[in-house]
Amino acid sequence: MSKTSLGISFRNRINSFKFAFKGLCTMFTEEPNFRVHFFAALATVLLGTFYELNGTEWILITIVIGFVLVSEIFNSAIERIADFVSPEHNKIIGITKDLCAAMVLVAAVVAVVVGLIIFIPKF
Repeated sequence: MSKTSLGISFRNRINSFKFAFKGLCTMFTEEPNFRVHFFAALATVLLGTFYELNGTEWILITIVIGFVLVSEIFNSAIERIADFVSPEHNKIIGITKDLCAAMVLVAAVVAVVVGLIIFIPKF
């Protein structure tokens, strides 16, 4: 069986990673809220290292950090598509963008709650 018989090639996999990293670079350079969440995540990791979190605590911190960052990426992607499809004000697009912002807010609140549950006893 050849490497392309399943539609899989090493070059395609490399390109997929290049596109993904390009997307992360775009998020970091063009989305201020992503940078805020990223640096909050970095601070949390440093704090976790200082307080020597256990395995379960690291798993929870990692999941909520991922949840927030992925939510911010979804929010940005949907906002860009919405702005492209309807550059002028549109009530439905506005509601959609508000819902996406709410998604990020919920993810961030959940992350803060998990962080407080883990870190308050350590202070």
